[in-house]
Amino acid sequence: MARYGTEQRGRPNTPDYRLYFKNADGKYISPFHDIPLFAGSKEDKEIPAKRSKTTGNEVLFNMVVEVPRWTNAKMEIATEEPLNPIKQDTKKGKPRYVANIFPHKGYIWNYGALPQTWEDPNHTDNITGCCGDNDPVDVCEIGSKVRSSGEIVQVKVLGVLALLDEGETDWKIIAIGVDDPEAQKIHDIDDVRKHKPGYLEATIDWFRCYKVPDGKPENQFAFNGEFKDKDFAVEIIKSTHEYWKALLHKKTDGGTVKCTNVLVSGSPFCCSEEEARSIVQSAPVPANGDSVCPEVDSWYFFPRDH
Repeated sequence: MARYGTEQRGRPNTPDYRLYFKNADGKYISPFHDIPLFAGSKEDKEIPAKRSKTTGNEVLFNMVVEVPRWTNAKMEIATEEPLNPIKQDTKKGKPRYVANIFPHKGYIWNYGALPQTWEDPNHTDNITGCCGDNDPVDVCEIGSKVRSSGEIVQVKVLGVLALLDEGETDWKIIAIGVDDPEAQKIHDIDDVRKHKPGYLEATIDWFRCYKVPDGKPENQFAFNGEFKDKDFAVEIIKSTHEYWKALLHKKTDGGTVKCTNVLVSGSPFCCSEEEARSIVQSAPVPANGDSVCPEVDSWYFFPRDH
C-alpha cells in the first residue's frame, strides 16, 4: 500500500491550521483528488472496481480520516483551497467544535471522507429528492482503533445512512478498517447489529441531534432512518466517483471547489510538483497551537422525543 504522510502548517486549534498531504515519493498531493478511491489501485491509474484489491470478493476503499473518534474539533478537507488540506471548520470566525450530546463524547466513530468522490450540488438525487452537499462522501469508520487526523485507512464498506442535512443529501457510509480485529466477521450492515449492538442506533441519534446545541432543528433522514446495505452503499460511492470525474475533467461546474491536483491524468487542473510545493510553502509556518477552551468538554443534555 502506498504510504502517505502529512505536513502541518499554521497553529492547531486556530483558523489558520492546515494539514497538507504527501505521497510515498514525498510529492505534495490533494487528499480529495490524488489519493485513489479504490485501495490497491495504482496511484495514477484508473482501475475499475472488479480489478481492485479484494478480500474474497470485497472491494476495499481508501478513507481519509478527518476527525479521530472521541474528539470534537470539526476537521474537514478544505474543498475550496488548492491541494485541499485538512482544516478546522469555523463558526463566527472561531474554530468549530461539535458538542458532546449526552451520552456521547465528540464523534463516536473515526470520521472522514472517501477521496475521488463528490456529491454534486447540481444533481437532484432521485432517491432522496435533494441535491448533493458539494463535498466528498462522508465515512464513519466503526473499528476499535482511534485513528489520527490525516491517516489513510483501507476500509470495507458495510452500509449507508441517508442524512438530509438542511435540505441537502448527505450520505454517511458505514465502514470498518480492513486491519481491524473484527473486520473478519463484519461484512454487511446486519453484522454491525450483531457484533456491535446499539452502535447504529447511537449513530442515528448522533446525526439527528448534533446541530441542536447550535440552535438548529433536528436533522431528518431518508428511508425513515433505515440503514441501506453494502451493495446499495457501493452504488452510491460509484455514482459519486463519476460526478468527481466529471468535475476534474471540467464536464460539470464545480463552482468554488478547487480541483488543483498532481496525479489525475488528463485533468486540466493538474499542476506541477513545483506549483504544489509553492502552495504549501505559502501557508503559515507551523507553530504551537492555542489551548482548547474548557467548554468543549461539557455535556449537552436535552429531552429526546424518540
